[in-house]
Amino acid sequence: MNHPTPHLSSEQEIARFGSGKAVQRLEDQQLLLGAGVYANDVSLPNQSHLVFLRSPYPHANITRLDTQAAKGMPGVLAVYSGQDLLAAGIKPLARPMNFKRADGSPLSSTTRHILATQTVRFVGEPIVAVVATSEEQARNAIEVIEIEFDALPSVTTLSDALAPTAPLLTEAPDNRVAETRYGDAQATQAAFDQAAHVVHLNIVNQRVAALSIEPRSVLAYPDQGRLHIRMSSQMPTGVRNTVSDLLGIDKEKIRVIVGDVGGGFGMKTGAYAEDVVTAYCAHSLQRPVKWIADRSEEFLSSSHGRDIQTQAALALAADGKILGLRIETLANVGAYPTMTGLAIQMMIGPWVQSSVYDIQTIDYHFTGVMTNTASTGAYRGAGRPEAIYNIERLIDEAARVSGIDRVQLRRRNFIQPSQMPYKNPMGQVYDTGAFEMIMDQAMEKADWAGFAQREAASKAKGLWRGLGIATFLEWTGGNALEENVQVQILADGTIEVASAVNAMGQGIATSLAQLVVDVFGVDISKVRVILGDTDRANGFGSAGSRSLFTGGSAMRVGAEKTLDKARDLAGQALEASPADLAYESGRFSVKGTDLNISLADLAKRQPEGRIELQSSTTASGPTWPNGCHICEVEVNPATGESCVVSYTSMNDVGRIVNPMIVEGQLDGGAVQGMGQALLEGLVYDSESGQLVTGSLMDYAAPRADIMPQMFHTFTNQTVPSTNNVLGVKGVGELGTIGATPCVVNAIADALARNGNSQKSQNLQMPLTPFRLWELLNGA
Repeated sequence: MNHPTPHLSSEQEIARFGSGKAVQRLEDQQLLLGAGVYANDVSLPNQSHLVFLRSPYPHANITRLDTQAAKGMPGVLAVYSGQDLLAAGIKPLARPMNFKRADGSPLSSTTRHILATQTVRFVGEPIVAVVATSEEQARNAIEVIEIEFDALPSVTTLSDALAPTAPLLTEAPDNRVAETRYGDAQATQAAFDQAAHVVHLNIVNQRVAALSIEPRSVLAYPDQGRLHIRMSSQMPTGVRNTVSDLLGIDKEKIRVIVGDVGGGFGMKTGAYAEDVVTAYCAHSLQRPVKWIADRSEEFLSSSHGRDIQTQAALALAADGKILGLRIETLANVGAYPTMTGLAIQMMIGPWVQSSVYDIQTIDYHFTGVMTNTASTGAYRGAGRPEAIYNIERLIDEAARVSGIDRVQLRRRNFIQPSQMPYKNPMGQVYDTGAFEMIMDQAMEKADWAGFAQREAASKAKGLWRGLGIATFLEWTGGNALEENVQVQILADGTIEVASAVNAMGQGIATSLAQLVVDVFGVDISKVRVILGDTDRANGFGSAGSRSLFTGGSAMRVGAEKTLDKARDLAGQALEASPADLAYESGRFSVKGTDLNISLADLAKRQPEGRIELQSSTTASGPTWPNGCHICEVEVNPATGESCVVSYTSMNDVGRIVNPMIVEGQLDGGAVQGMGQALLEGLVYDSESGQLVTGSLMDYAAPRADIMPQMFHTFTNQTVPSTNNVLGVKGVGELGTIGATPCVVNAIADALARNGNSQKSQNLQMPLTPFRLWELLNGA
């Protein structure tokens, strides 16, 4: 039986559905009913299917390619080679131009055609595209393509790529793509010379896969003279612009539509070569073309994350004050270095390398190195997890070397609230932060003081218990601080809002709707959020944990401006001054009278049948969410197995719009961080260049069973950001950034407590049972 919804005042509506409330996600009902609309859920009449022939070699020249037999196969509509697209005038993907080599010469890179033309540079690079009326027919046609290669020497690891005898992958004298240096090397050396304590660590952040549940998916089709692209993406506008540029089509004649997205984690930012090929095929054939990556293709050719090796060193005074920080990092950026892949490791990571600590004397040196592997790019955290892992491992090892308690060492070096706004040595300005307070709260929640009793209980079972901590911050925003919104009040009273930030499972539509409720005081069911449509809104998209502090701020301001516009129109309709109008729950009234008009009736009176406003809002700077994560592990010294038995985090994410969504983001991120610490790793065979971990049979993805039963997530809202109107801070990547060093520090602590302090310095992720057993047994 349906019950009528009672009339609620605007204050009551906001109390139920506005910001600060754990409103159930608007997205969930449709998804739980199986009614979600992902790219592969849409099929069109006359639809064809695209399949790629990919390189089996990591490095080779194509000496012969014959596609004639494939063109004659049943159902085949077209076969395109790289040379075909080159002849058609299709541009290559843009090369990064913002970095230089150490001698000041231009960046050393390779030209990436959307289909390989003469040379292939990694296993899985697409060479030929076959379009057929069914996927099976396209795959059959791939089998009859005749292709011959002249294999070339290849390198997949950093050490091999930098060896004196390494094959050169470009015209440059070595495989160094570009280098960046920051700080003062001479001053840093002086700090090390006078230090009472010096810590050195060799640190590896292994290559990992984003592994979204939904693979990359594209359906391109012509419609009324325009090219439509329905796909799984975090950045619809960026895809539109890339397709426009490479294919030479006016961007106004391209529409990108993104429905439900089964995860992105940074991997679905921008346009891939395969996306552009699919768009070209649809445009050329003037019929729908669909490409859905299989899991093997995702492992081989989607952008990978991390893959850096770092020589890290910390100099400290006798009292524990940090005097200097030295970081030298080599980043494996793959066969085709991208702007994103280079910027993450050579600029963005360095921005947060000193983290929450008052360090001004630095010497950073970052080098991007080309190899015959898939390109690296954005993956949850994008440079910040690597940087925070470096500094947090150093801090804990410094505590062991110096004999200073690790908590006291952190207290000694925290940036204080009185120093805000604080400029770090990379010139980045933290607007707010109370790092010691957050650590104290986390320690209380985690019962830090009661660890000894829990350690004794573990020892009774023959297990080593370790206590790990990570205190850290991160930078959010992608330096894209402006966002646009469109707000419409429709004739039925619906408030329809469109934004260029994008849904990818994180619940942003619900949070945006709550912000609209804050302003209009209507039931949340009267708010309709439109995302993922370049015909409705264009902007940077969703990456770098920017969606709420940019998109949400723009939504709040746009809604307020629209309500002001409606107030002026209501004044005209009611023949009263706007200042004499009261507003509540979607209705204006003249104060002291019974004259009133609803938003719906007001919209009906307008010539277009709606009240509409376009608005743009710019945040004054990035946000700096931060936290303290604490975990406890149990290590079985006989087998090398380690288990996270408790995990507690206190997170400063500024003001919170939806606590349930925030907690979900923090928890999901933490599990991904645990996955890198304990399980995950993409491995190429150095001899053959083949990806050894190219399936879920070989790649160890984190699952629910690695989560501890004692998993407690807390937030603190007392230190809002001053850089946006909402006071919010980005949250999507924070859990990942804190979890990895927290877990590894806990395992290092377990080893150190049991007479293995020296071995704790040699821990390298992933800390699988076999690798940990090898370390413990001197293998």
